[in-house]
Amino acid sequence: MAPLDGLRVLDLTMWRPGPYTTQLLAQLGADVIKVEPPGGEPMRMFRGHFDLLNRHKRSLALDLKSADGRARCRELAAGAEVFVEGFRPGVAERLGVGYEALREANPGLVYCSISGYGAEGPLSDVPGHDVNYRAYAAALPDDAVSPAADELPLADMAAATMAAFAITAACLKARAGGGGDRIDLGMADVLAHWVGTVPRAAARSASGPVPGYGVYRTKDGQKITLGVVSEERLWAATCRALDLDGLAGVPFAERLGRVAELDAAVAAAVARLTRDEAVGRLGAAGAPVAPILTRAEMLELDHFRARGVWEGGPVRTVAHPPLPRGEVAELDEHRGQTWRRLTE
Repeated sequence: MAPLDGLRVLDLTMWRPGPYTTQLLAQLGADVIKVEPPGGEPMRMFRGHFDLLNRHKRSLALDLKSADGRARCRELAAGAEVFVEGFRPGVAERLGVGYEALREANPGLVYCSISGYGAEGPLSDVPGHDVNYRAYAAALPDDAVSPAADELPLADMAAATMAAFAITAACLKARAGGGGDRIDLGMADVLAHWVGTVPRAAARSASGPVPGYGVYRTKDGQKITLGVVSEERLWAATCRALDLDGLAGVPFAERLGRVAELDAAVAAAVARLTRDEAVGRLGAAGAPVAPILTRAEMLELDHFRARGVWEGGPVRTVAHPPLPRGEVAELDEHRGQTWRRLTE
């Protein structure tokens, strides 16, 4: 049995944050019923995106603007442990599937609302998408440019992961007799909280925060990253690999006072090597190095393949592994079905 076998999740979300939330739960065994509008979720038009976020779920098409559709949704919610919606604040209530309405029939329900700025607050009614939430949360750099189509939607993925964590925590409490709960999760909130945990630098420079920490260009026009912080052994390993032996013994306190000078020496040494040469030499010396990969290169990387990231997701467990990569339901494929029995 997977860790979340028997957890019944009713999913009314679309696009990315909600579907990724429920897929994380589904890969750990949760029984997820995805409710789609007539004609299907719009993201089905982009199957390359849709299929990656909707495995291990069943699909029902319901018109929540009809009395029959609302009644069927409430019937399923009465037997669910988790209800996830991603409507604009107030829409679920207008459709008759808000928290208070569903809680009457199911006091133990964990009800999770995922929205851009949360259900309450001065920005709650403002529309937006990932780039907007990152902007309000100070999660875009000063020199930010318009994102590319394949750029990682940071707010979406961060919120989805946080939602899955919050849902699991609330379910533990509910199953222990603590009753259900309402989770009001704003995507901008998650990023703002993350940004708030990182003190802002007093000054900016072309170098990283300490020598040997940052992005460095190589001779062939590629880039690598180095991650030296205070560790003397990592600084020494980096210097030895780059033929900077005379700098290997500089202690951390002194390095902090010579950031620009020492980082420029590291950058110049890296620039004399190709990306593969730099990664090879630094890696062999035990330095914290990583190449900046393209998406295609990342997908081919033996490390992620060996760890089964594409099959079982980002979570690895020993006793109860996540489900392997599964099928994606066609629209309304599971009409008439209800929650599975735990022994199924």
